[in-house]
Amino acid sequence: MERAGERWVQPRKERTARLLELMDDPQKTYRVVHLTGTNGKTTTTQLTATMLVAGGLRAAPCGNIGVPVLDAVRDPGGFDVLVVELSSHQLWYLGLSDPAGQPVPWAATCLNLADDHLVWHGSAEAYREAKALVYRNTRVACVYNRADEATQRMVEDADVIEGARAIGFGLGIPGPSDLGVVEGILADRAFLDDRRNSALELTTVADLAAHGLNAPHIVQNILAAAALSRSLGTEPAAIKTALDGFRLDAHRIEVIARAGGVTWVDDSKATNPHAAQSSLQAFPGAIWIVGGDLKGVDLSDLVAGAGATARAAVVIGVDRDHVLEAFARHAPAVQVLEVVPGDTEEVMTRVVELAAGIAQEGDTVLLAPAAASFDQFASYADRGHRFAEAVREWIDQGRSSDQGSTDDAGGTTPDAGA
Repeated sequence: MERAGERWVQPRKERTARLLELMDDPQKTYRVVHLTGTNGKTTTTQLTATMLVAGGLRAAPCGNIGVPVLDAVRDPGGFDVLVVELSSHQLWYLGLSDPAGQPVPWAATCLNLADDHLVWHGSAEAYREAKALVYRNTRVACVYNRADEATQRMVEDADVIEGARAIGFGLGIPGPSDLGVVEGILADRAFLDDRRNSALELTTVADLAAHGLNAPHIVQNILAAAALSRSLGTEPAAIKTALDGFRLDAHRIEVIARAGGVTWVDDSKATNPHAAQSSLQAFPGAIWIVGGDLKGVDLSDLVAGAGATARAAVVIGVDRDHVLEAFARHAPAVQVLEVVPGDTEEVMTRVVELAAGIAQEGDTVLLAPAAASFDQFASYADRGHRFAEAVREWIDQGRSSDQGSTDDAGGTTPDAGA
């Protein structure tokens, strides 16, 4: 079977069984948690592993981040739990496995689903089918997003081990078997005996705000991680301890500076419309930096919805026509500024000049491109780094009409509001 220029040789059942035997069948030796989703995978994988460790388990984040899975399996100290981040591409290949080689996770989640990687998968339906494989053979907890019907349908359709439970998470009041938010308290109504009449407090939105973790989509990630961790017996107190010490990676709604009354936010990791929508909802009325390699995705719905709330847009990318047309058609009231491509070294300098020229006291300038970076930058991290450097250079050169000081990235993010 060939796909996208790749050659795939399907392993024979006998070879797969022999490999598992040689590795002492890691699925029986370790409890495994599988995570996927269009956005939030890495943060939720890190959160889950951190919570499990705080609860006394030896856990390793694996897959696309952290320890390679084979290294974790061969670690002489051993692990209690492997927390594995899986992309849609990896899940697609796993879908070709014979039953003997199929993973059997303890718990699994698809955090959310939105169009992405359509060129590789060929269609949105094929992408959804690949993501849905994350729940196959789940033993204990199928964790889904109550605000995303596609993930609930995945759980309903999944071929799981008898006895596996569906566990929902969301920003609203949780029902039995859910985790949610009640009057600013993150609550668990899934993993306790009397879940119909009571709940367990995990933390509060106010406590999360003190650590820059209270943006709505981050709170959703925390609830998903808590559900996965609670399925493995992690106590609420350990979850709170883990959150008190947790910090987001760079380029994820990172407040990089405040100067002249203007806040500059780097969310370069927002590489698709779904992620950018979350950022725009966290910072309504922002001056939005958008554009790049769109990967075949249409931005019209994003621009017409959350994008229309932006005070202005600064459009970047080699091919900007689609983005410019989307604003002209769906959000004509939004002021649009265009950065004509030049040397990579100059792009973010020009972006900051344009944004600073229209920013007023109280404004937020938000880099949430809704696109990949490879048309102009080496990676989303390179794009974010260049943005941060350009902001700091602008501040150092005194271009702000009201000189201020640069704060660190631990600033307050908007409240989850539930």
